[in-house]
Amino acid sequence: MGKGVAAERFFSDKEAFHDIAQIASELPGAQHYVGGNAALIGQKFAANSDLKVLLCGPVGPKLHELLDDNVFVPPESLQEVDEFHLILEYQAGEEWGRLKAPHANRFIFSHDLSNGAMNMLEVFVSSLEEFQPDLVVLSGLHMMEGQSKELQRKRLLEVVTSISDIPTGIPVHLELASMTNRELMRSIVHQQVFPAVTSLGLNEQELLFLSQAASGPHSSLSSWNGVPDVGMVSDILFWILKEHGRSKSRASDLTRIHFHTLVYHILATVDGHWANQLAAVAAGARVAGTQACATETIDASRVSLRAPREFMTSHSEAGSRIVIDPSRPVAEWHREGVSFHFTPVLVCKDPVRTVGLGDAISAEGLFYSEARPHY
Repeated sequence: MGKGVAAERFFSDKEAFHDIAQIASELPGAQHYVGGNAALIGQKFAANSDLKVLLCGPVGPKLHELLDDNVFVPPESLQEVDEFHLILEYQAGEEWGRLKAPHANRFIFSHDLSNGAMNMLEVFVSSLEEFQPDLVVLSGLHMMEGQSKELQRKRLLEVVTSISDIPTGIPVHLELASMTNRELMRSIVHQQVFPAVTSLGLNEQELLFLSQAASGPHSSLSSWNGVPDVGMVSDILFWILKEHGRSKSRASDLTRIHFHTLVYHILATVDGHWANQLAAVAAGARVAGTQACATETIDASRVSLRAPREFMTSHSEAGSRIVIDPSRPVAEWHREGVSFHFTPVLVCKDPVRTVGLGDAISAEGLFYSEARPHY
């Protein structure tokens, strides 16, 4: 909160968590929303009336009732009680003890064992044959932090096996989320999870943590100082795609990363695999402004432009200086077969809700992305 940074943690004491959740949900002002990254991305897709969504995950009665009619849940995914994630939201300038939040954000905690064990993954993959999807979205790997090391290792291998059972030609997007366990992050990078997915969605915390865990560029940086430096971010994105993405010498499917931070987004893609990146990155930025302010369209009086007006595209010799053109705000540059699309974000000044923003950004970006089939 002191840094205004989004975070999520596993709450290990089951009884204490249930007491807190019980009291919180019975408060007169309590709000119940659809939760879980996959469900939030599914809800965002389902808002387009011509899209049908298959959601597999532990779905209790309350969640089922809140889901859009276009979201189909297989019977095996239904359970008798809901899992709860508790979300503490705060506005910019709010104080707690000696802390004062520089930005609006949220802290999430949960004691969610069924998501942590990725219980529904096999059900999901077995439902795909009948559902015939055009896109698969996975999330929740960060929830494994509540599991023992041995279980994590075993489950990750099963996750990779399940992903490889998804029919060829269907893009698979993995949405990352807040983590503290370096070994788990390292395993996700190295134990074939990255090469098995086509696309990644992440924010600045996850990006830096990933680089620190896997000894990537700028990994000696302990945390971002204010707005993440565009050149540093693009160096890490380039490294992920070069080290773990598709190339002539590597049988990886990873060709796309959608990065989001409060004031700008970057879509990095390996050339030849994706189209319509300009619209995709712009749509993600637009939804960040409308959803945070809970408005149908961008209300110029309620948003501010805080993105850097000029920046270096890299801190290596490949870097060039870019100055943002207000009439064409999406900037584009290329580096060794990787294209970068950068957009400023119109940031909501007094956000109604910050939770689920990353999910909405990723969903919208995917919706506008054109995947070129590679068989």
